[in-house]
Amino acid sequence: MQIDEIKDLMAQFDVSSLTEFSFKNAEDELTFSKHDRPEPAPVFSVPTPSETETSSPEKPKQNTLSSEETDNVVATSDQAEGDIVESPLVGVVYLSPGPNKANFVTVGDAVKKGQTLMIIEAMKVMNEVPAPRDGVITEVLVVNEEVADFGKGLVRIK
Repeated sequence: MQIDEIKDLMAQFDVSSLTEFSFKNAEDELTFSKHDRPEPAPVFSVPTPSETETSSPEKPKQNTLSSEETDNVVATSDQAEGDIVESPLVGVVYLSPGPNKANFVTVGDAVKKGQTLMIIEAMKVMNEVPAPRDGVITEVLVVNEEVADFGKGLVRIK
């Protein structure tokens, strides 16, 4: 197989809806996969229960949000008040202690200093993110299983 043929196959695979492609003959074997691509984190904007106007998601996930996730994603930052709790490290955010478990905090919850807000997994280590002070959660800025960078806003506490 010539390099031009391989490049053509790669280009066609890239624009197709296929996630995997394999080709094999007596001389050559090719395998293409889109599974190693990191997906960009979704961004959502959902109104708080006290608002009367509605807004639509900016970038919807392929799967629909569960009711728990919808309850935790709130309106844009300019509508909520309070101090932002930033991510202390890079890792995957988990809003609950496990699958099918209630979230650590939701919008409107009163929290005490040191209370766990969420967990960030980094290098197979689960790191609890504590509340820096007493207050009320006014906004959750991340979704479950989102990758958070160092300094990214996680929640807003008033």
